[in-house]
This record gives sequence, C-alpha cells and structure tokens, in this order.
Amino acid sequence: MEDRPLIIQTDRTLLLEVDSPSFAECRSSISPFSELERSPEHIHTYSVSSISIWNAVGAGIDADQIIKTLQRWTKFSIPSSVIDYIRSTASRFGKIEMTEGPDQSIRLSVKDSLVFHELVANKRISAMIRFIDSDTQSFLIDALQRGNIKVALIKLGYPVNDLVPFRIQEHFPVKLKPSLKLRDYQILAADAITGNGKPGTGYGTLVLPCGAGKTVVGLAIMASICTPTLIICPNIIAARQWIAEILDKTEIPASDIGEYSGEHKDIRSITVCTYQVLIHSSNALEMNNLELMNGRNWGLLIFDEVHLLPAPMFRFTASLQSAHRVGMTATLIREDGLESDVFSLIGPKRYDVPWSVLEQQGWIAEAICTEIRVPIPQELAIPYAVGTRFEKNRIASTNPAKLPVVMQLIAEHQGEFILVIGHYLDQLRKIGEKVNAPIITGSMPNKEREKHFSDFRSGKINILIVSRVANYAIDLPDASVAIQVSGVFGSRQEEAQRLGRILRPKERKSSFYTIVSKFTVEEEFAANRQKFLVEQGYSYRTEER
Repeated sequence: MEDRPLIIQTDRTLLLEVDSPSFAECRSSISPFSELERSPEHIHTYSVSSISIWNAVGAGIDADQIIKTLQRWTKFSIPSSVIDYIRSTASRFGKIEMTEGPDQSIRLSVKDSLVFHELVANKRISAMIRFIDSDTQSFLIDALQRGNIKVALIKLGYPVNDLVPFRIQEHFPVKLKPSLKLRDYQILAADAITGNGKPGTGYGTLVLPCGAGKTVVGLAIMASICTPTLIICPNIIAARQWIAEILDKTEIPASDIGEYSGEHKDIRSITVCTYQVLIHSSNALEMNNLELMNGRNWGLLIFDEVHLLPAPMFRFTASLQSAHRVGMTATLIREDGLESDVFSLIGPKRYDVPWSVLEQQGWIAEAICTEIRVPIPQELAIPYAVGTRFEKNRIASTNPAKLPVVMQLIAEHQGEFILVIGHYLDQLRKIGEKVNAPIITGSMPNKEREKHFSDFRSGKINILIVSRVANYAIDLPDASVAIQVSGVFGSRQEEAQRLGRILRPKERKSSFYTIVSKFTVEEEFAANRQKFLVEQGYSYRTEER
C-alpha cells in the first residue's frame, strides 16, 4: 500500500507524520508551497498561505502542480475550500508585472482591468504613480519607489512579479578556500537564493537555526555571484565575526575587506557594517550614512539577523531593489507581526530547515529545556499584588529567590561553559558579584566585550553574565549551559536566539534553563516561550525548587 503521511485540514494546515518512511520525500515535495509552523516530535505542521503560494508560483510551480502534489501525499480527500483557495490565490500572481521603464522609471503592467482601476483609485498607490497609460493598463513609477510599491501592493493582496533585471554589476572575484566543505543543506540554501540567474531570482530570505552555519551560506552566495558585497549586521561584534570568517574561509585579501562602523569608515569591495551606523549621522553637515553606502555599486546585500531590520532601514532596503539581496535569520518571528515587510523588501523565504532535523543529523547540539519555578518572597507579595503590569513583571523577573537556584545550577554543571542571561542589569550585577564573572552589557566598550568573549572561547573563564546585547550573532561555540533569569515578556524570537547560543555541535548535550517566579505574570510569558520551543521539537520539562 502506498504510504501517504499527510493530512490536509480545512484551515489549510498540513499535518505530516515524522515516523512515516516517506517523511523526507513528502517534506521536500510540500516545502516549495508551504511554511513550517511547528515541528514537535511526531507531527510537523505546515501552513499554506498566500505568501507561500505566490513564492511557489514565482518559482514556476502553478496551482495544478500544487494540488497534484497534495493529492499524491494526502490520506484523505483535499477539502474543496483548500483547492479553491489555492487556485484563487495563485491566480493573483502575475496580474501585475514589473519591468524596466524609460528615464529611470519602473513600469507596472496590470493584466486585469478591474485591478488596474482599483490600483489607480487607491490613494497610497496613486501617490507613487508618475504616469498612467489607460490604453495599455500600465503606469510608471520612479525607480526609487520600486520597493515601496511592492510592499503596498502585497498588502492589497497583489504580489508583484518583479521582472526588472539586476543592473550590470562590477565583477569582484570571490573564491572559497578548498578546505571549506559545505554541508548538503548549506548548498541547497545558497542555490535557493542564486537560482538560475533569470529575472525573479537572486533575492530572498533564508531561515536556518543558530549554529547551522548561516555565515558559510552567505560566503557560498558571495562566491556564486562574485560582485561587491555589503553585509549588514546587528552589532559590531557580529560584524567583526563576519570579517574573521571571510578571512578564514575565502581567498579574499584583507585589503579588499572594509569595516564601516563607529570606529572605522572603510568602504571596500567587501564591506561589513551594522544597522545602527547606517541610520545614524552625528553631524547634520555630513553625508547621511545611508546615502553614502547607497552610492557604492553594490551587487549583493546580505542582511544578517534580518528579523531585526529596524524601521529606518526599510527606506534603505527599498531604494536598493536593483541589487541581489539575501536575508538570514534563525527565526522570522517578530512580535509586531511585520514579517511580511521583510518578505516584500528582501524577498520571500526561499529555504528553511527544522531545528530538530539538524539536531538529528548532528549538525547542531541536542538541547534539554527546563523551566524552574521559584516562589515570590513574602515581603514582595503585597508590592507585586498592587503593582502595575510592568511593575509585576520587574518584581517577578528580579525575584531574589532566583539567585540560589543560579548558584545550584552552576555547581551542578561545574567545568562546563555557562552563560547566565538576563534583561535587568541590577540583577545581573548581583549574580556577577556572587560568581565572580564578567558582565557583558550594552554600555561596555567593544574592545572590553571582545576580550571577555575571547577569554571565554579560549577557556580562561567558563562563566559569562550577559544582557540582551549578547542575544544575537555572538559565536561562543563551547557554551553548553544557558541559565535565563529574565527576559522581554514572552518574546519567542528572543527565546530562539538565546537557545541558539548553546547549539553549536559538541560531545555533551546542552542544557537550557529558564527560572520563573511561581504564580506571576512570568508564568504567562514563559508559556509563550515554552510553546515556541516545543513547536521546534525540543523536549521541555518543569520543576520547582
């Protein structure tokens, strides 16, 4: 009997049985037009959305092929509402095509008369129109509006088929060192971005777990496209890690690599900078950093931790639609729900892989997640009861009963490399004094931060106390224990990043602890964080101390 491991529900969710012999083949078949939502132990849940369908159609997979694939794998009949949704949504792609126009303009051709009149009547769209040609049902916009209008149109439910070819870029040779061996999924991720070089390829978003080697994927893309590249990172530590990786894994000479930061303003063929330096200008008479960087003939933009893309950067991104673009992140989750803006400006999600799959293959460490609940001291009970929601969260987060638990956990993991992570600096300072460990905060000079990280990597110290500044893009490969004492409410994205600090492959299992005050708002926030971890396939247990 033919194996059919898929169940299709009326809400367009796809339930895939992990234990099925055909699991891998089925997952590969449905991934082009669905998005992974949850991946616990036995059932992975995918969703079919407008974005995932449009991405598939843009890649040459039409509605009939999607439906045929679902029919091949489903145990039961496909609900008629799902079929109707797929056909209707797929039909919207291609109704608007974007091509080059005259005099630095972009032409949008609308194939449906009703859609054409709807767009012309829309105030937000009409404000960007330079010229309307009713005879050909098209209109012209300034080239700089290319990104803005794509965002506006997708919010109206009309994805643009962007066929404007990338401009002829300056060639810059990028060769990977022969010693660098790419993993299978890294090759697939890089190929998903570069595509076949035709219009509609060369841009998009990659979702890979922390520790999966996103930087290596970025280097592979650079080697494929061979063009001047701007890499934008969340902080200076991450930027310098990129530079170190480029020097270590490619044949690009140091003289061709520039750091554009608060300390250095070197623009080279390969330039690495931070989000903040691009949107900050200390002198009104200076050229705006965004304009300065925009003036370079970049052929490739790499946005590291793209889910952090700050609002002012959207203008920069929207104005650089003529360059190859790739966004890289461990999770596209944003608590403000603006993931669609990242898809619109950087490009749709081209590739992702479940955390649990890479764990099973040994590419990232196996992690045990534990929530430890502690009581609120009697003297804080009344202040907590009468406090505002913000005050309740602070009292629960900085609960002094957490300190003895931190000490117990450090003793239990003696000899391992331990990160204590928190949000409130006073709390972290008390812990740092108690365990005699350095505290990494946002106000600490970069040179001092780098020294502590270096000491941790070399084994001179094995405990670091870190604030939110260490959530992102910090490579501490030997860290195997993370103790989370406080966080930003119930941020799932923060949970993913903090877990990622201990997922580099190692001989022993990693341990991720979250210490929570019992019967407080922290339990509610922890439940949201726990849900994310369970959805990613991690076992999660609770205990009281």
